Amino acid sequence: MSEEQTVAAKTEKRHPRALAPGNLVLIVILSVFGAIIGMQILVDLGIAANTSLIGALVAMVLARVPMSLFANYRSVHSQNLIQSGISSATFGAANSLLLPIGIPWALGRPDLVLPMFCGVALAMLVDAVMVYRLFDTKIFPAAGTWPPGVAAAEAIQAGDKGGKRAGLLGIGVVVGGVGSALGIPMSAFGVAFIANIVAMVMFGIGLLIRQYSTELFSGDFFAAIIPKGDIDAAFVPHGFMIGAGLVALVQVCVTLARKNNTVGGTTRSDSDMRRTLGVGSVAYLLIAVFLALVCGLWADMSPGMLVGFVIYAGFAALVHELIVGLAAMHAGWFPAFAVALITLVVGMIIGFPLEGLVVLVAFSAATGPAFADMGYDLRAGFILRGRGADPEFELAGRRQQLISAMIAFAVAITVVLLMWESYFSRDLIPPVDRVFAATIKGGVSPDVAMSLAMWAIPGAIVQLGGGSKRQAGILFATGLLVDVAMAGWAVLAGIAIRFAWQRLRSDRARSEMEVVAGGIIAGDALFSFGSSTFKSFRG
Repeated sequence: MSEEQTVAAKTEKRHPRALAPGNLVLIVILSVFGAIIGMQILVDLGIAANTSLIGALVAMVLARVPMSLFANYRSVHSQNLIQSGISSATFGAANSLLLPIGIPWALGRPDLVLPMFCGVALAMLVDAVMVYRLFDTKIFPAAGTWPPGVAAAEAIQAGDKGGKRAGLLGIGVVVGGVGSALGIPMSAFGVAFIANIVAMVMFGIGLLIRQYSTELFSGDFFAAIIPKGDIDAAFVPHGFMIGAGLVALVQVCVTLARKNNTVGGTTRSDSDMRRTLGVGSVAYLLIAVFLALVCGLWADMSPGMLVGFVIYAGFAALVHELIVGLAAMHAGWFPAFAVALITLVVGMIIGFPLEGLVVLVAFSAATGPAFADMGYDLRAGFILRGRGADPEFELAGRRQQLISAMIAFAVAITVVLLMWESYFSRDLIPPVDRVFAATIKGGVSPDVAMSLAMWAIPGAIVQLGGGSKRQAGILFATGLLVDVAMAGWAVLAGIAIRFAWQRLRSDRARSEMEVVAGGIIAGDALFSFGSSTFKSFRG
């Protein structure tokens, strides 16, 4: 028995179990609900639904029913397990399963849907285990921002304790909901209160450049490198992310190469981190081999190209996961679709055939969303369990969250397997799948490789200058890739208010801002979820 299993076995009785009948039943019921809602909103509106707080709220309501049957839900740790379950099912069904298998359908290859489904389901499970093992390491510290996780934890704590904390959270929820109703991206505003300042400034600048790119770059001076000021057509954001991502990968490798065995947080050592990344890399390579076999790629590629494809697909899946995870940890936004598109474009430049490109982009798109979402849930649990004050209890609780997520993923796999054909046969596929399909059909010109290489250089420089803790290049590139009106102004306004708050409230500022920020993010998420659900089912 490993040290982690021994620790968990000693302390598991102190933490509510995901497999306890009451928790298990509610996790399964809410996971079915979350999976269906997530798929419906994705195919109708093209966005991911954040149902984490819905699960917590349901548990809070049931906890107040004066019956012994619901007494277990009064525990904030049970509420954390339940919100982890519905959140995992929602992101798993929509982003990790339905979206990837829609790509071959959009390209007229329905024969590849079920083989891809098997591969992306495996990738989703590996994704979740990876973040479970990497959470609280130097790469993904438990003390990182993980903004939606803070929002979930603050909501659960406020519901449990009430008092001033509940009042501050309530103010934040109202501000977040009203701002979201007015069309302001309030999650970006709230994140600026609690995230690393340098990372947020770079994220905000990237968002502003994206919003005003046409006005900034449409002049004669930029005509040769950014025609008509269209940074997407010139592959500027994609090149920046390639450069920043490669440097981030080198920074991770430098961390891995250090021969010490210090503890990254309260529970994970450097050797744990190295072992996890090594095993994860092998797992992704094996999934790439599996997909190449079941999708028949061996019939369309030479042995050398097939080996190259497997290596590139496994490498791209791991890098995609790390980039999405870093962006999610620092900003609460993860450009999963855009990074998958980068993987696709590079694959097209290499010269892989159509079937290989379909497998490549679907596999890449499946890694990352589950990683980011579970990172949020683990951060919420970390806060609720006392921020690592009791390492044994923390490990036991984290293990129960993994079990809750795996139950939810099993539900998501079942729901998608039963429902995908009814969606696709009615031409209901995620909108981004049509973008991937159009990109594959349209091909790429020789100039694209030059553009990517040219813009990768400044991306690498920014990432290198910011260092591994700030991830400035990743966040700047994320801002360039995220097309959300006013998000840049929301981030910079949040930073300005943060400075003023710190001057006025001094030592109390950080704890107050964390609660209010959690409320703002929660209010934005709740309004967005309600609005998206209403629009989806009304249509």
